[in-house]
Amino acid sequence: MSARKPPTERRRRLGTELRWMRERAGLSVNEAAVLHGTDRTTVSNTESARSGVSPDRVRHWAANYACPEPRYVDGLVAMARERTGGQWWDDYRDVLPSSLLDIAELEHHAVAFRLALMMHMPGLLQHPDYTRAVYDMAVPALSEEARERLVGFRQARVAVLDRHSKPRCTFLIHEAALRMRFGGRAVVLAQLRHLSEQAERPNVVIRVVPFAAGGFPNPGAAAFYAHGPVPALDTVQLDVPTGVTFLHAPGSLENYREVLDRMEQCALGPRESLDFIGTVAKAV
Repeated sequence: MSARKPPTERRRRLGTELRWMRERAGLSVNEAAVLHGTDRTTVSNTESARSGVSPDRVRHWAANYACPEPRYVDGLVAMARERTGGQWWDDYRDVLPSSLLDIAELEHHAVAFRLALMMHMPGLLQHPDYTRAVYDMAVPALSEEARERLVGFRQARVAVLDRHSKPRCTFLIHEAALRMRFGGRAVVLAQLRHLSEQAERPNVVIRVVPFAAGGFPNPGAAAFYAHGPVPALDTVQLDVPTGVTFLHAPGSLENYREVLDRMEQCALGPRESLDFIGTVAKAV
């Protein structure tokens, strides 16, 4: 028997939302099972993402929990309709960490997003040679084949910027990231030119946080805030020393909205940011 594949982050999120919905209704697992006409194992496995859930079941359970937010329920129903397989990132499912695929899936479904970077260029705005230079710093060292696989995956993610319903993307880039010399002078110059070119996209806003802006909340940590169909379905993705983590508790979402709001207050405007990038390029 083949090993069961771990659930995607989207499925785990759906299960978590169903659990929160039940808890807001003041019901135990046993009480919910009786209300739904099922058993506690089904409720427990669905909430923990060990089992999938149909769109009809999501609507049925939401009605039983008297959820008053139709757009929120519609967002959960959309999650339930999704099936693993058939998306471009599934070609990488057995060769890359599942967390990287979860990031691609999160980008794909985001209505809009904000990304704050301190030491690297945003992945979606990286020139391939810059990406190679970053991965050349990996510990332990990557084989050329593994590196090129990661470069290809990162470049494939860029397609999200051109999809039919283009997400509104705001990239907050600290001056430190602009001045880091990954790959040497030629690579850095190519990356800075690429950054300016990507800013011409109508759905892309690039804003630089200069050293002169001083301090701001949460310095040193990259943060990706993905907006869902309703605020309750937003997600924060963080890179941590142990890999990737996803946050979606209401308090976490509120905190990171404020962090990014305050960081934007420190940032230069879009036009000033492009001029600043040009100034950095001349000094390389």
